[in-house]
Amino acid sequence: MALLKILTYGNKVLREKSKPIEKITPELVELAKDMLETMYDAPGCGLAAPQIGRNIRLVVIDTSIPDEEEPNPYIMFNPEWEPEADSESVVHEEGCLSLPGIWGDVTRSSKIKVRYTDINGNPQELSGCEGLFARCVQHETDHLEGQLFVDKVSAADRAMNASKLKKLAKENS
Repeated sequence: MALLKILTYGNKVLREKSKPIEKITPELVELAKDMLETMYDAPGCGLAAPQIGRNIRLVVIDTSIPDEEEPNPYIMFNPEWEPEADSESVVHEEGCLSLPGIWGDVTRSSKIKVRYTDINGNPQELSGCEGLFARCVQHETDHLEGQLFVDKVSAADRAMNASKLKKLAKENS
């Protein structure tokens, strides 16, 4: 396995819509494992393929608490989510490995259902996803659409982070 370079704000790849994955290959499985290693090293709880320069619909997620819980990684090819019928809108602070040092409040669905293909090419569906895992799925799938959490923050949070964003954009464009 190998550590991959995480692209940061200003890199145009982060703003491109990702292409669906037609076939799960051994190379894609290896890439997903490298992404997990990179995410753990960063450290983070999610990483999307565009963040490492690949515009494909692949995300990795593990919201377990390091040194307190066993790792519980998810590798999701072509993930799609929808809010559950009893979902509510909740606001919580978010950050991102591609936006170091930047935080802001984002409104997301509290309870979701996610469908994806696993590393064996089998369709999976998880219902009743809540808390950090649900938020992480939504955040990472936004990356696949070329969206970043700073696109969803309040005007006040955007203004508070404007100079940091400008600096990152200048360094990475």
